[in-house]
Amino acid sequence: MAENKAIRSSETELKDRLVAVNRVTKVTKGGRTFGFAAIVVVGNEKGVVGHGLGKSKEVAEAVTKAIEDAKKNLVEVPLLRGTIPHEQAGKYGGARVFIKPASHGTGVIAGGAMRAVLESVGVTDVLAKSKGSSNPHNVVKATIDALSRLRSAQAIARTRGISLDKVYNG
Repeated sequence: MAENKAIRSSETELKDRLVAVNRVTKVTKGGRTFGFAAIVVVGNEKGVVGHGLGKSKEVAEAVTKAIEDAKKNLVEVPLLRGTIPHEQAGKYGGARVFIKPASHGTGVIAGGAMRAVLESVGVTDVLAKSKGSSNPHNVVKATIDALSRLRSAQAIARTRGISLDKVYNG
C-alpha cells in the first residue's frame, strides 16, 4: 500500500514521451476511415515509469488518451547511482530485451522504444539489447517487464533474511 502512495504522489511530475503513432484504416462500404493509435511512455525520471495506448480519429486526442492510460500502468523500479542493480532479461510477445548495468559516463546505449522507457525511468547509464520483434508496442512492454523484475539489494537481503553486508560480501 505504501508503494501506491509513493507512485501517486509522483504523478504530478510525470513527463511523457511519444514512442510511436500508427495510422490505422477501417474499410467500410463508404470507403476508408482513418484513425490513429499512439503509444506513450510516462515517467518521473526517479524510478517510476508506465506505458499507455490511445486510439482516436485525431492524433492529439490519441496521444492524450495514451497519457491517461499510461498513468494507470505505473511501476516502480529500483535504481542504483543512475544505473540498474543487476542485469535482467524481459519478454513480451515476440520481443526480447536484455538490460545490463553500466559504469558512470557510459550513457544510455539503447535504441528506439527501449531508450524512451529507460530515459523516462531515470536511468543514465545502461547497456541494452533488443532481440526478436522490433514492434514498438511489444518492445516497450518487454522493457517494462525487465525493469519490473529488478530487485534492490535491500529487497534481496529481506527475502533471504540476512544482512545487507552478506548480500554484497557473502
